[in-house]
Amino acid sequence: MALIEQQGSRLVVRSAMTVETVGALLTESLPLLVGNVEIDLDEVVDVDSSAISLMFEWLRQSQERNAGVIYANLPSTLESLATLYGVLDMIPQRAGAAH
Repeated sequence: MALIEQQGSRLVVRSAMTVETVGALLTESLPLLVGNVEIDLDEVVDVDSSAISLMFEWLRQSQERNAGVIYANLPSTLESLATLYGVLDMIPQRAGAAH
């Protein structure tokens, strides 16, 4: 089963974002990071600190490809982690997308 569903330029993550899944998520996502994409995290039910690392890796990969990533629907647990680490303002979010 795919962990990420591509809907045009929108990527919907349909998996936990934890140390157990981030490797597979990264592998599956790399071919999908073409042009500017929105990564929708609305269906993510479980996160740990590795989710933050994955999000920054997606940003780095897209920048290397002269493209962009914007995030939508960050789970509250992910927002809390990003706030705790002081990086929430470094995560580009679609306006009005925060929970």
